[in-house]
Amino acid sequence: MQFVVYGRDGADAEALNRRMAAREAHLAGCATLKENGHLIYAVALVDDSDKMIGSMMVMEFATRNELDEWLKQEPYVKGKVWDKIEITAGKVSALFAKQAASQSREQVIH
Repeated sequence: MQFVVYGRDGADAEALNRRMAAREAHLAGCATLKENGHLIYAVALVDDSDKMIGSMMVMEFATRNELDEWLKQEPYVKGKVWDKIEITAGKVSALFAKQAASQSREQVIH
């Protein structure tokens, strides 16, 4: 199953500091998820001044329970970066799935 995960960062003064503190671990996890076929595509959400305010990740897991288990270990969850998380089941079109699959791990920037 494919899922779209929207993680919205907290709006408090320390939100960006928490994100930056957890970012290296988050990106390392993303690289592993991509290698294992669980991460299809991801982007950092930014505001009008280009400040990171959240993440959008398109994920592939066999079940919603597996997705939930991953979320428990996600550094942005454990580090209290994401204040609100919205998850919606979805299906990536074959047209975009080919494009997303060709993206290199180095391009994961969220």
